Amino acid sequence: MRRAGAPFERAPGELAAHTMVTTGAMTKRIDRLERAGLVARRPSQTDGRGRVVALTPAGRELIDQAFAEHMRYERRLVDLLTPEQAAQLESLLTTWLACFETPLPARDTTD
Repeated sequence: MRRAGAPFERAPGELAAHTMVTTGAMTKRIDRLERAGLVARRPSQTDGRGRVVALTPAGRELIDQAFAEHMRYERRLVDLLTPEQAAQLESLLTTWLACFETPLPARDTTD
């Protein structure tokens, strides 16, 4: 949801597809996040039957903190490499990702 940009929300089906879990598993995760005050559900403004899940201010703060910590950790790992090794790693990862990162077909996201 954070990567979606403002207003930081997605349909539950979209979340399930992006995280590669079943809709049932996603429902359980959303339930836990909602109980923790990190997300809120509301009716979709574009689909009368659909719902969307949005980050709450507390959820956005938590994910921003976690992302910053992840970036610090990633930087520490890359700093172990020489500049030449880092450039090689970047090139290899770019090639590797291109092998399987193809655009996904459009999906029906109504739930």
